[in-house]
Order: sequence, then C-alpha cells, then structure tokens
Amino acid sequence: MTFAAQHVMTLRVTVGPEQVVGQTPQGRLVIIPITGGTFEGVGIRGRVCPGGADWNVTAAGSLSHVLARYWLETDDGAVIAVENEGWLDSGDTSAVWRTTPRFQCDVNGKYASLVTGGYVGELRGVAPDRVEIMVWRLS
Repeated sequence: MTFAAQHVMTLRVTVGPEQVVGQTPQGRLVIIPITGGTFEGVGIRGRVCPGGADWNVTAAGSLSHVLARYWLETDDGAVIAVENEGWLDSGDTSAVWRTTPRFQCDVNGKYASLVTGGYVGELRGVAPDRVEIMVWRLS
C-alpha cells in the first residue's frame, strides 16, 4: 500500500505561558493556552482564534501526549473546530513531531471536505511562544 500526501494548510499558532496542573494519575499535566495566530493553504486562510489549549501530559521520562482543541475562522467567516493529538518527545525541542489533526465544520459549507479523510500534522516549535503546524491529507 502506498500513500501520497497533499498539503492542506500551515498554521502559525501563538501560545501563552504554561499553566502547570502538576502530577496526575496519568502523568504531569501542563495546559498551554492558545492565544491566536494565522493559517493558510490552497483555497483557505484565516486566523487561529484565541481560547483553545493544548493539554500536555508527560507520562514517562520525556514522552508526552498532546491534545490540542481550538478553532479557526476563515477569511470568509466559516468556523472550523480542530482537535490535534499525538505523542512526542518533549525533551527534543529541535524535533518535528507528528500529530493527527481532525476537523469539524459545516458539512454543507465550502470546507466540508475537511471532515473526511486522514490527516497528518508536522509540529515544530519556532519560538517559546509560537509553533508551526503543517497539515497534510493522506490519499
């Protein structure tokens, strides 16, 4: 089986200071607020809305489970909910981490194709307060 990947969008996300919950039964929980940003791709662009967050649980050593929930607003006013999940080595800040983004939006709207298919995200830290996520659709 062979897969191909098509670039869907690149998100440039700004984040706020970590909110440390502490040690939980699942591991050390840190909540990272999403404060804004922008995104663009072929036929789509807009802003990352403030108010979402990444719930980051470090389970063993530097192995971390990330689960970010946030929303996008396109330049033409559509709202797209995003859930982006993955496992990463939080001790390697130079790495590119893989995630699995999922999208929810109006199934009768212009961006309905986002709700189907499989996606892979490439997450990089570009500054202490910024990350970049390239999203690819698998076919």
